[in-house]
Amino acid sequence: MGGGGAGGSVKDVLSKGELDGLRQSGATLILHFWASWCEASKQMDQVFSHLSTDFPNSHFLRVEAEEQPEISEEYSVSAVPFFVFFKDGKVVDKLEGADPSSLANKVAKVAGSTNPGEAAAPASLGMAAGPTVLESVQDLAKANGSSQTGNQVQTGLDDKIKKRLQQLIDSHPVMLFIKGNPEEPKCGFSRKVVDILKDEKVKFGTFDILSDNEVREGLKKFSKWPTFPQLYCKGELLGGCDIAIAMHESGELKEVFRDHGVDIIATEQGTGGILEPTGLTANLNSRLQSLINSSPVMLFMKGKPDEPKCGFSHKVVEILKQEKVDFESFDILSDDEVRQGLKVYSNWSSYPQLYIKGELIGGSDIALEMQKSGELKRILTEKGIVKEETLEDHLKSLISSSPVMLFMKGTPDNPRCGFSSKVVNALKEEGIDFGSFDILTNDEVRQGLKVFSNWPTFPQLYYKGELIGGCDIVLELRNNGELKATLSE
Repeated sequence: MGGGGAGGSVKDVLSKGELDGLRQSGATLILHFWASWCEASKQMDQVFSHLSTDFPNSHFLRVEAEEQPEISEEYSVSAVPFFVFFKDGKVVDKLEGADPSSLANKVAKVAGSTNPGEAAAPASLGMAAGPTVLESVQDLAKANGSSQTGNQVQTGLDDKIKKRLQQLIDSHPVMLFIKGNPEEPKCGFSRKVVDILKDEKVKFGTFDILSDNEVREGLKKFSKWPTFPQLYCKGELLGGCDIAIAMHESGELKEVFRDHGVDIIATEQGTGGILEPTGLTANLNSRLQSLINSSPVMLFMKGKPDEPKCGFSHKVVEILKQEKVDFESFDILSDDEVRQGLKVYSNWSSYPQLYIKGELIGGSDIALEMQKSGELKRILTEKGIVKEETLEDHLKSLISSSPVMLFMKGTPDNPRCGFSSKVVNALKEEGIDFGSFDILTNDEVRQGLKVFSNWPTFPQLYYKGELIGGCDIVLELRNNGELKATLSE
């Protein structure tokens, strides 16, 4: 689609830099992550285009999610369609899924009135746009609300995906395809069916369709059922949320489970049970276990650590290197049996997959969040993979983080004391590159460094791990013409 952003058109974003530039302008942006193969994306794109006409003062942008992984990763896009709303350069809202009414409401809220001085449209019916958009909404609602049944394979699926879908469906006597997982469903319909199965006290397997678009879209064609969740019993489709509720309330669901010999769990809580993935051959199951346990830290990735084949794999490799962890890896692109089998084994259908001492940690997003929170380091320490860092180790690491390292109050651009400012100016005047650490941000470092260096004041300047001194010594070296020579020996 063409156009230049605002003015009633949709613009395709082709780079992260382009998007960042628009964000920095402070304009109101609505970003649509889509995929050409996804029918729901195409339908929502029509609604999106109509909305761009009704709100011409805002920028309506599209990103092809799989073609722009750097952008998709930044905004945690795990499924399409997906919308992100920006105002004044900040993310103010998000929307996942094909929900035209919610999209229109959120657009109206963030974009406001099309005419200055007028109140924003209330979108009381879920749409702030005109009749053409409403017609599109009704068509989409009709498609999403259809109640076709059956389990016959439609055309358009190759044998490989058909076989994989059938294996997943048959992997448990009761199999539920949902958004999210039983502990954390990502939609109310999925949560309702999980609660029903727990109330029925049956064991069931699950698959998160948000984690694998191939399964998500393929299953719609395979089952002729266009929405999720989808509930199967002994390989036969029972239906979605509404049918599960009706069968549960009438007692029919219990009869179906009994007639098919599904095990009932007698527990005090009566919450049912969630099964680990099965259905793999004994040889493959054993091989996957051996690979997972072949190293305390094991990464299944696309490519190799020195040559990752996707940005998500590259990110986890960098995280492990930053944590200074020894790890082994397996290139899942080199072995399709492992690639497909591990998805079933781990019930985690995307890559990379990170394991620590045989336990699945997750993919790139989870690894990144755990690193930021310190949880990853804690687990690595508790498992005995890395040693707990002492304060002395931390100080040595900071001191050695740059050949010339200045511990100061504030930052080089904003010193918080006159002595720190003088040392910064002296280094800059001599053209010396240096790293810095603001000791006002970390009292443990501030107090620890006084003892470590046996130097009670700040700033403190180090060269190649050795203390040079404070403000007076630095200025004296500068005045004698010795500073640059001292810091380049």
